[in-house]
Amino acid sequence: MDKEILDHANVIEMENLETARPNKVVMDNHVASNMAENLKEYGDINSKALRATQYEHNLGAWQAIKMYPKATAFSMLFSLALIMEGYDTSLLGSFFAYPSFQEKFGDLQPDGTYQLTASWQSGLQAAVQVGEILGLWAAGSIAQRYGYKNTMLLALAIMIGAIFIMFFAQNIGMLFAGEIICGIPWGAFQTLAVTYAAEISPMQLRPFLTTYVNMCWVIGQLISTGVLRGLLSRTDDWGWRIPYAIQWFWPIPIIIGVLLAPESPWWLVRHGQTEKAEKVLQSLVVARNSRDYDARDYLAMIIYTNELERQHKEGTSYLDCFRGVNLRRTEITCMVWVIQISCGIWFGGNVIYFLEQAGFDTDKSFDFGLGHQGVALFGTICAWWIMQYVGRRSLYLHGLAINFTILIVVGFLGIPEPTEAIAYVTGTLLYIFTFTYDVTVGPVCYCLVSELPSTRLRIRTVALARNCYNILSIAANFLNNPILNPSAWNLRGKGGFIWCGFTLLSWIWSYYRLPETKGLTSGELDLLFERKIKARDFGKVTVNLFNDAHTGTGLQEKAIEARLSQ
Repeated sequence: MDKEILDHANVIEMENLETARPNKVVMDNHVASNMAENLKEYGDINSKALRATQYEHNLGAWQAIKMYPKATAFSMLFSLALIMEGYDTSLLGSFFAYPSFQEKFGDLQPDGTYQLTASWQSGLQAAVQVGEILGLWAAGSIAQRYGYKNTMLLALAIMIGAIFIMFFAQNIGMLFAGEIICGIPWGAFQTLAVTYAAEISPMQLRPFLTTYVNMCWVIGQLISTGVLRGLLSRTDDWGWRIPYAIQWFWPIPIIIGVLLAPESPWWLVRHGQTEKAEKVLQSLVVARNSRDYDARDYLAMIIYTNELERQHKEGTSYLDCFRGVNLRRTEITCMVWVIQISCGIWFGGNVIYFLEQAGFDTDKSFDFGLGHQGVALFGTICAWWIMQYVGRRSLYLHGLAINFTILIVVGFLGIPEPTEAIAYVTGTLLYIFTFTYDVTVGPVCYCLVSELPSTRLRIRTVALARNCYNILSIAANFLNNPILNPSAWNLRGKGGFIWCGFTLLSWIWSYYRLPETKGLTSGELDLLFERKIKARDFGKVTVNLFNDAHTGTGLQEKAIEARLSQ
């Protein structure tokens, strides 16, 4: 039953308000009128949603961890699928410097060694991106309709079969096809892991669980480098087949965990399954640690936010991502992920191949690679602690500034003829580059892309953003491989001069367009974007989504006040 639309605004005496608080006041009233009949049993949605919002703001990080151990565990389990993607993408890049792989798929060089051509290096990496693009598009639509669990199970099943193609590859063309097919489930993992983490956990756990996605990616890279280092002495085909076979270890335990995991309560509400959503919210919380937590209040907040977004005629299609205020949110989300590439990580993170071309022997290059991945993992762990105190925007800006400086220095080090001393200094700088990246841009990206979209369009916006990343990755592969490949441009460290320009552009965009999302609920972010607040002012705004002007059952009306400090 639709309720009559009311139009009610609070009366504010500006003179008295300015005397008490010299802030600019923006008052806007939104009225809900489309609550479904079956929501009446939840009573006053407005009051319950207000209590849940206040509860989230007052909830400490440690208390949230004790309250939500199941949500934490299931989110982390979904994210384990990203270990496979991190493992294989790192595997592929390291294979370019791996003797048995080079001999199987490379061309004989005048010096008697084998080397994949720069075009095939770029082509294999591009194959992964093409597959991921297809997987992301499909996962965004399938998960929107059938849920996160079913989509994840389908992707894992495809993954198991796709590994066979790479394991039994007889030529580089077969390997190319295998990388495309494997990329499809990897694309699904990318969007499902981060959006599920955002929807299964409270605001205080979002930074931990979404950045854990990045940690899984790094863990996969670390395992990959360690496996290759251990098999480096093998000269037969098993030297490269065993690393591919190891990927079969992951899907089965993840499938078992996904079968036991709950569906996202936000997805259930969007599909009218409010009773199931309430049961999920109750099951995720440990009662003895909840301290006045009420699942019905939290459910009311989800319903409230969903209805708020519906009032602005927000659908759930890809086209809706480009309509109205969501166009800005889509742009920012896409650029946040694009900056993971434009910051220079394609150059600075390819340390094994870089050092081998700089004169290091294969064993020493892989030893450096292991340390490099360890630094990346340590950086992500540090980000968990830092993000509790430093805003997302600040981390992005400072991280880009530091990496810009490092790329400039590496560029100058690439001008002289390569020596072992220069290679050591360059390797150390790349360690610092990677550590900075994995404290700032790397993990913070996953947090931002889950927070910036509206809840109804979250999974589609994340899919769009990651596809922007994948498309740019293809271009980055065709740019970066000739920079390092001795049979192409062979620029070595001078490639830093190329990538520092992209990093500078990324910093400029972030300064003017990237807003602060730390400490804001989904509904509060909806308001700030709706009011077209400047990105640089998001951190200066105090938002109050609710007032006491409501009667009856359901969501009758609300007043929204945003106070922008001058």
